[in-house]
Amino acid sequence: MKRVAFLALLALALVVLLSSGAMAAKLICISHQDIKGEMSVNKCLARGMEFAIMDADGFVRILTPREIEMTKKLNPKAFEMPGFGLKHYRLAPEIPPLPVSPEAG
Repeated sequence: MKRVAFLALLALALVVLLSSGAMAAKLICISHQDIKGEMSVNKCLARGMEFAIMDADGFVRILTPREIEMTKKLNPKAFEMPGFGLKHYRLAPEIPPLPVSPEAG
């Protein structure tokens, strides 16, 4: 009985660990689908490329210029990472989390 409970708990822990990594969103270039990290997202935006946020379930939200401006102010590291198009979305890095403010600590 203890062994079955232990195996069930171990299986549950494994599922939680594997599923937690797949929850992150990615920035994907939707205007040039072939880019593969050759330049940063900032450089892509400067060239007029459009980006969207894709979540782990494949839902996409196209970013407006105003959303990009606000996100740059709150999370500038998100736009310093390499840009990837839709063909190479699996290689795209996850959007970095917001920096922690000194007041939070």
